[in-house]
Amino acid sequence: MKKSEGLQAIEKPIASLPNAIGKHIFDHIQKLIHYEPVISIMGKTGAGKSSLCNALFQSEVTPVSDIDSCTREVLRLRLRSGDHSLILLDLPGVSESEQRDTEYESLYRRILPELDLILWVIKADDRAFSADERFYKLVMTDHQQRTLFIVNQADKIEPRHEWYVTGNAPSLNQLVNIEARLKSIRQLFSPYHPVCAVSARTEWNLPSMVETMMRCLPDRATSQLAAQLHGRLCSEPVKKQAREGFGNAVGEVFDSAEAASFIPSPLKAVIGTVREEVVSVARAVWDWIFF
Repeated sequence: MKKSEGLQAIEKPIASLPNAIGKHIFDHIQKLIHYEPVISIMGKTGAGKSSLCNALFQSEVTPVSDIDSCTREVLRLRLRSGDHSLILLDLPGVSESEQRDTEYESLYRRILPELDLILWVIKADDRAFSADERFYKLVMTDHQQRTLFIVNQADKIEPRHEWYVTGNAPSLNQLVNIEARLKSIRQLFSPYHPVCAVSARTEWNLPSMVETMMRCLPDRATSQLAAQLHGRLCSEPVKKQAREGFGNAVGEVFDSAEAASFIPSPLKAVIGTVREEVVSVARAVWDWIFF
């Protein structure tokens, strides 16, 4: 099945609805398919933001624009795979310059509403969190559900010489220290989502992190993320999450149409019946639409 055939399969049951309503629903499903998520990544210099992005994404990265002429550190990048794309927003790390933190507060407040997810990358052996904690509680409290803390460079946590190179895994002593670091971050920030520990350099625990990312994203953004991942990370659990998310998002399109006050009750019942069929078809043809 081709992508066009997948769209036709979705469109077919919608054709039973009145033309104006059917067109409205199908247009919004097409917008959903071509939705461009915005994921930001932030963290101090040396936290391994670039290595993490390289380990996650297969797509060619194209600079789009600076967010602001006075904030040269903020860059908007577009990742594209076929017909689908994702915006990656490289945000400056806080607490590196007191002089610029005030500027960053204003910048973040302006940008946060457009973000689907924030990856806050913390270096595993970084012990200075007080400024980060202040910034998080001051600026990002209302956006906790969009923030996922990533403890990167887990292979460098002490005793680093015990890292099992052959098996690419931390030693028992390192696991104890990794868990202690995760616990301290949970206590300081009280994050909405689980804190992930990874080593982008060795790719340790990346699959688990990706599955957590998928759960953190709104349903409208999961399929586009899956399409940008390196093949080894786009596992069956990840595809299942994206497929379910796409079906849920398609269902929300119908729910929005059904909730309109001008829709008579008998037609709402028809919309509800068509909804169930289209959601089922959308999940069935997901692979052909996004891959």
